[in-house]
Amino acid sequence: MKTFTGAEILIKSLIQEGVDTIFGYPGGAVIDIYDHLAKSDIRHILVRHEQGAVHAADGYARASGKVGVCLATSGPGATNTVTGIATAFSDSIPIVVLTGQVPRTLIGNDAFQEVDIVGITRPCTKHNYLVTDVNELGRVIREAFYLARSGRPGPVLVDLPKDLMSSKGVFQPGKEVNLKSYQPTYKPHLKQLSKVISLVKKAKMPMILGGGGVVLSKASDELRKFARRIMAPVTTTLMGLGTFPASDDLWLGMIGMHGTYRANMSTGACDLLIAVGVRFDDRVTGKIDAFAPQARIVHIDIDPTSIRKNIPVTIPVVGDCKLTLQILNDLLEKENMNGIREVREPWLRQIEEWKSTNPLAYEQKEVTKPQFVIESLYKLTKGQAIVTTEVGQNQMWAAQYYHLDAPNSFITSGGLGCMGFGLPAAIGAQVANPEKLVVDIAGDGSIQMNIQELATAVQYKLPVKVVILNNQYLGMVRQWQELFYEKCYACTPMDHAPDFVKLAEAYGATGLRATRPEEVEPVLRKGLEMNGPVLMDFHVEKEEGVYPMVPAGAPITEMLLV
Repeated sequence: MKTFTGAEILIKSLIQEGVDTIFGYPGGAVIDIYDHLAKSDIRHILVRHEQGAVHAADGYARASGKVGVCLATSGPGATNTVTGIATAFSDSIPIVVLTGQVPRTLIGNDAFQEVDIVGITRPCTKHNYLVTDVNELGRVIREAFYLARSGRPGPVLVDLPKDLMSSKGVFQPGKEVNLKSYQPTYKPHLKQLSKVISLVKKAKMPMILGGGGVVLSKASDELRKFARRIMAPVTTTLMGLGTFPASDDLWLGMIGMHGTYRANMSTGACDLLIAVGVRFDDRVTGKIDAFAPQARIVHIDIDPTSIRKNIPVTIPVVGDCKLTLQILNDLLEKENMNGIREVREPWLRQIEEWKSTNPLAYEQKEVTKPQFVIESLYKLTKGQAIVTTEVGQNQMWAAQYYHLDAPNSFITSGGLGCMGFGLPAAIGAQVANPEKLVVDIAGDGSIQMNIQELATAVQYKLPVKVVILNNQYLGMVRQWQELFYEKCYACTPMDHAPDFVKLAEAYGATGLRATRPEEVEPVLRKGLEMNGPVLMDFHVEKEEGVYPMVPAGAPITEMLLV
C-alpha cells in the first residue's frame, strides 16, 4: 500500500474537504506543511499576524457559508490564534484551525516554542485534537470539518506535531462521519410545532426574534415567509441582521442595548415571542426578570443547551432553524388564517406610533456626525455591500444606519466584541466574494489593533474599503464614562494617533480624508470607485453617543434616548 508523509496526507485531506483557501503564517513547526501546500492548488493568503489569519478565516466562513481554514506555527503562533478562536466560538462560526506542535518526543519537556494549545483552547473550541498517529490524520481532518459545520457550528483546532508531518503513513479517503456521542437534532418534534401553531392563532400581539442561527442555517427565506404568513413584526439580534429585509413594513430594527425604540417597546408589550436561533444574550435581554413579561415564549434552536439557559420558555423546540421554519410554513398552509390582518391591525398601529414617536434620528450641523457617514455610505452603495465592522460605537452605528436586506452581508464580532476584527474579516470576505464590494466600518481605536493586515490586502490586490469614524476617543467606553462616571474620561482619549492617510500610503494603499460634512460624500464616492484597498479617515463629532441606550441592569424598555 502506498504511503505518504503526514504533510501530504494533510493537504490531500484538505482538498477532499473542498478547501480552496488557507489564511496563515509560516514557522518552523509547520515548514513541512508549507512545503507541500506550495505545491498544491490551495491558495494561501499570507497574513501579518496569526490573529488576523483566524479573523480572515472567520470572515471567509461568514461571507461564503463554507468552513474557513487557517494555519499557524507552534508556541506564540498558536497562542496568537486564541482571540480569533474565541470570537468564532462566541458567534458559532465554522472554522478549522491548524497549529504546529513540537515533535512528539519533546511534548511536555518545555521545548522551544512549545505550548499546550489543546489545553489552552479547550474552553473556546467546539472540539480539538492533538494528532499522535499519522495513520489517524485523515480521519481526524474529516471529523474536524464535520464537527465545525454540523449542528451548532463552531471552531475546531487540530494540533500537528512537527515530526508527524514528515512521518510516513497511509491516506484513506474519508468516510461518512458517524460519532455516537455527537448526534445533532435537525428535525423538530411535530407535537411541539403543533403547539406553536396554536399559540400563533391565539396571539393578538406576536413578534419574531431572529438571531445568528437563522444566518448559519440559511433560513432567511423561510423566516420571511413565516413572518408574512402570520403578520408578525420581526426584530433581530446584532448577529441576525440581514435575515429579514430592512425595507419590509414588518421590520422593527435591531433589539437590545442599542436597539430601536419600537423593537424594545414591542418586546415589552407582545403576548407571543417566537425566538429563532438566538442565545438570549444579556445585551439583548437587559434585566432578565423584565424581558417580554407578558409573552409566551417559543424558542427554536439546534443547541438544546441554549434553550432555557437564560430565559424561561413556554415551548422549547430543538431543531435546525431552516427545517423547523419550513415545517411550520407547511403546517400554516393547512390552517385557516383568514382575518389575520384585521386581528394584527391594532398591534401594527401601535408599533407604527412607537416608530414615529422615537425614530432613529440625529441632527447634522457644522461637525460631521458619524451617523451621516454611515447613511451616506448606505446611499452610495444602495445597501449592496458586504459590511464588516470593528467593535465599539462604529459597530452600533453601522448596525443602526446601514440597512440590510440580505443575510451574510453584515459581518461583526457579536458575542466576544473583539476589537481588531473588521479589517482581517473584510479580507476573508473579499477572498470569498471577489466580485462584491466589501467595506470595513471602523473606529480610530479599533482599526489600529490589526491595521498591519492592510499589507495583506495590498499584496493580494484585495480591494477592501475601510471607513474610519475618527472621533479621537475609545468612543463606547467614553460614552459610559460620560453617562455614569461624571465625564471622567480615564484613558479613553486617543490624543496621539497616526496620520491614517500617510499610513495607508506607506502600506501601498490609498488614503483619503474628510474633515467637513460636505466632504463626506465626495470622499466616499472616490474611495468606493477605486480598484485597490482604500482607507478613508472621517473626522467626526468627538462626543457623539449611540442612542437609544439601555443602561446596564435595566429593562430594555427603559432606554436613554438622547
